Amino acid sequence: MKRRQFIKSTAATSLVVPSMVNGIPVHAHQPEGWIQELLSPQVETDKVLVSIYLGGGNDGLNTVIPIDNYNAYRNARSNVAIDSNKILSLNGNANSGFHPSMTGIQTLYNEGKVNVIQSVSYPNPDFSHFRATDIWTSASDANRYIATGWAGRYLSEEFPGFPNGYPNASNPHPLALQIGANLPLMFLGPNAPMSMNLSNPDVFKAWPTGLQDPPTNDARGKELEYIRTIARQSQKYADEVIKAYVAGSYDGTYPLNNYLADIFKAIARLIAGGLKTRMYLVQLYGFDTHSEQVDKANRHLGAHSNLLKLLSDAVLGFQRDIEKRKLENRVLSMTFSEFGRRIKSNDSVGTDHGVAAPMFVIGSNVQSGIIGKNPDIPTNLTVNDNIAMQFDFRSVYASILKDWFCISDTTAQKILFTNFQTLPIVNKNCASTSIEEYNSEQESIVLQTYPNPMVDQTTVTIKVKSGPTQIHLIDPEGKFVKKIFSGKLEEGTHKFNLYNENFSPGNYYIYLVQKNIQKTVMLSILR
Repeated sequence: MKRRQFIKSTAATSLVVPSMVNGIPVHAHQPEGWIQELLSPQVETDKVLVSIYLGGGNDGLNTVIPIDNYNAYRNARSNVAIDSNKILSLNGNANSGFHPSMTGIQTLYNEGKVNVIQSVSYPNPDFSHFRATDIWTSASDANRYIATGWAGRYLSEEFPGFPNGYPNASNPHPLALQIGANLPLMFLGPNAPMSMNLSNPDVFKAWPTGLQDPPTNDARGKELEYIRTIARQSQKYADEVIKAYVAGSYDGTYPLNNYLADIFKAIARLIAGGLKTRMYLVQLYGFDTHSEQVDKANRHLGAHSNLLKLLSDAVLGFQRDIEKRKLENRVLSMTFSEFGRRIKSNDSVGTDHGVAAPMFVIGSNVQSGIIGKNPDIPTNLTVNDNIAMQFDFRSVYASILKDWFCISDTTAQKILFTNFQTLPIVNKNCASTSIEEYNSEQESIVLQTYPNPMVDQTTVTIKVKSGPTQIHLIDPEGKFVKKIFSGKLEEGTHKFNLYNENFSPGNYYIYLVQKNIQKTVMLSILR
């Protein structure tokens, strides 16, 4: 197939591919790390991760609905709450259900192919779209600015020396592809961007001339040679993408009028065509639902419903496609969003920026089920109240890196800067803990407060196993305002006094972390 024919055929599937030349950052520097012998990937794997960015901040409470606390949920957001008879049921879980537009993901859940991680966030969350997105894509602490992305650091560990010497005979394909997405920080490695962005057909047309000309021996020449290196690399990668796309003929059924499904269709075709890219990123925008989140007359319809349907139908089509191609044991899909929404809805029939939301990991090799409990919903709810964090998003990343891509604990800690807990997400491969074992261990941990509400003082009682332990007080907006304890505890029951240090009244949370367990309980503080 000629290149022009390829461009024409991909227009129907929304696959358009950009040149990296015009988009490359000219300010990039050439560190000494480039001048090293090229090594083979540290972990040989054919596993693939497709990340789905839900841009704007997804409303988790209307995505995974708390059936066991439905009355509190309905009272908290009466103008956007989903009617109980519309909630999609889940096999083996009577406590939670999905939004009625999520029939595709419901089908996969009931087949044992969906893992839901409840209330995912990070300490001291930022409610700016831009900063929060940077935190999620760099995997940084809220008060730390990192110039590389978590995926870029992972790929740099696996493919050291990049971009010098790439592509090569052992690694001829792009390491990561962004298709219809643009989160450059996520794939920015220590030396260079590790991904190719597929969004502009110019890459398949005439390439800039002079890419082989020797640069001048000065600072400007070094920058120019860097740009030319990426340009030459991108041209070769583009040829490989074309070959894979042509080789992987269309072999699936997808919903019509669904641009996300069109992108998934292209990804399945590329994987089937032999492209050995490890990571893909796609995005679905529109989740910043401050107003008109639902249809006033039919709350199960509206803007949020439409987005969840696009997502759910596309994911089901993709999963069926890769199953038909016998690729299901190689591919995982993962959703993430920069933050969640508040518990209480607003007067504009919407929800405002909030702390936590669920993440979904989908595929034939997940441990199916829901990790964590349904969010607490205070009876004395205010507009400041948020869903409390149960799990740090970097625990999800760590679990994917260690249990899907099979990297070592040491490498995962280097990539994420800290040794985050591993969650029971992946069913096979390198995973060692089952979701049943995890839930059993979670239930064995005791975390209580008395008196609650607290006026002057309360006692935090925990019953834990032996190991390093942290206990924090979190305020209604997710800020860690008091470290109650940090250190090693012996197995048994322990008590800690917490005094009211002029905390503003409201609904707070006690957050316990020990080994792989993270547990949260609500504490109301009065004056």
